[in-house]
Amino acid sequence: MGFFLTLLTLVVLLGVTWRYLGSYMEAVFNGRVHFLGFIEKPVYKLLGTSPSQEQTWKRYASALVIFSAVSIAFTYVILRIQGSLPLNPQHLSSVGSALSFNTSASFVTNTNWQNYGGETTMSYFSQIGALTVQQFVSPAVGIAVAIAMVRGFSRRKSATIGNFWVDITRCMFYILLPVAFVFGIIFVGQGAVETLAGTASFHDVLNGVTQTIARGPIGFMESIKQLGTNGGGFLNANSATTFENPTGLTNFLSIYLLLAIPFALTYTFGKMVGSIRHGRALLAAMVILFGVWVGFTSYGEHQNNPVVAAAGIHSTVGNTEGKEVRFGDTSSALLGIASTSTSTGSANGSYDSYTPIGGLGLLTGMMLGEVTPGGTGSGLYTMLLYALIAVFIGGLMIGRTPEYLGKKIQAREVKLAGLGALVMPMVVLIITAIAVSLAVGRAGPLNAGPHGFTEILYAITSQGNNNGSAFGGLTGNTPFYNVIGGIAMLLGRFAIIIPALALGGALAEKDVVPESLGTFRTDNPMFVGLVIGVILIIGGLTFFPALSLGPIVEQLSHTRFF
Repeated sequence: MGFFLTLLTLVVLLGVTWRYLGSYMEAVFNGRVHFLGFIEKPVYKLLGTSPSQEQTWKRYASALVIFSAVSIAFTYVILRIQGSLPLNPQHLSSVGSALSFNTSASFVTNTNWQNYGGETTMSYFSQIGALTVQQFVSPAVGIAVAIAMVRGFSRRKSATIGNFWVDITRCMFYILLPVAFVFGIIFVGQGAVETLAGTASFHDVLNGVTQTIARGPIGFMESIKQLGTNGGGFLNANSATTFENPTGLTNFLSIYLLLAIPFALTYTFGKMVGSIRHGRALLAAMVILFGVWVGFTSYGEHQNNPVVAAAGIHSTVGNTEGKEVRFGDTSSALLGIASTSTSTGSANGSYDSYTPIGGLGLLTGMMLGEVTPGGTGSGLYTMLLYALIAVFIGGLMIGRTPEYLGKKIQAREVKLAGLGALVMPMVVLIITAIAVSLAVGRAGPLNAGPHGFTEILYAITSQGNNNGSAFGGLTGNTPFYNVIGGIAMLLGRFAIIIPALALGGALAEKDVVPESLGTFRTDNPMFVGLVIGVILIIGGLTFFPALSLGPIVEQLSHTRFF
């Protein structure tokens, strides 16, 4: 009963957020929100730009790539010289070159994959000045790309799609910073730790052992970790620890925050293109897939672990191994699916301890392209790529040139959409094949057989999708996995962003074609079903063979116990 009440409350709250946050974001990016103009204008002056100086898609993409490259270099340098910087009460040494590269690529690409334990590797300065900064910047970049692409649909015969510097400035000042600050207060008020005092030591007089407990400026990092669909935690145990996720309320708010912006952006899309029905259609596709994945994963985790059951131990509360008793099996599964479906990577339990079918839910949530609802911005622009492929297929069915929102979808647009949709599967499958083919790659998994293969597949899928969640078991902090993981994250981010921006630029140049009796409807249930079908078919055709070697065969191998 408690799980269904949680779901109902979440649905109602997200419904309200979809309407009002979505409308607010449209006003922000169309320049109708100015309450921080006294900060915003000096930033533009410092950058040598203004809202009136719009950019072509090539200039927009160039600014984004240059900014991201500088961000990677900035983060890398801080990590490399961490031992010589202030705010290092733990006296931690500087981070190695391979791990610094992986971590810099991770946080700049909104992946937040962590091949390290935060409390034993990163100083307070690194956590605040490098990693938390990127937790604001990287989601702003993703949202900016989505807005730029949407402008391609809303504009007619336009050579420009906005200004990158203006978009990320408005996103950070008017959306991310205010919301993260408010929820940071709530997290700290609930008990999330927020201090610069360093570690605390306690002596247990019963057994004579002294325990050192890591702490730090955690609470406010936690709010942007979830809101920006980042997922990188201050502590190694992430949202399973009470220092990051102290109560049932913070656990619920974590789920809400990581879903809020990705879902609300569909309303922003609808309002910017002048058709809320089209935004609602994209939302429906996201919600249906998300609901199905929550359903079968929660059901899977509410069953006995087949291996544990084979040992003669039967639980009445589901698969609790590796989960916090504060949250239970179903609420843990809900956060897990919300996390792996939104490019977040947060975890309040051990994903390696999930049942094979539960792990399948987490893994396939990423393999669908993370569009259900996906990350901040990345979910919307990737969903639009799938929508255009669906429009193309629908146009072939009725024998007409495909159209979406009055824009003709021709060869150039279909090629860009296809490229953007297939980049991630190619990156994940190729790099996974390399990892399992080399001895240095096969040395990483803790387990042998299908489970060990799943550990490798999950890690590369997580990084290639810019998710950042870890299945566990894989020793990732090696030169091999740090380098190939960093490459996977960079390709998974920018090899999709560039086609998305190019697509936005191509659409902005087009005029709108009036509707006719033969126009294929793209705002009705049939189109929603077509989009869902495209997502499932692309995901299934590309990943089913790999899944058959991992969680599927592992689940089937346990059937002999029953």
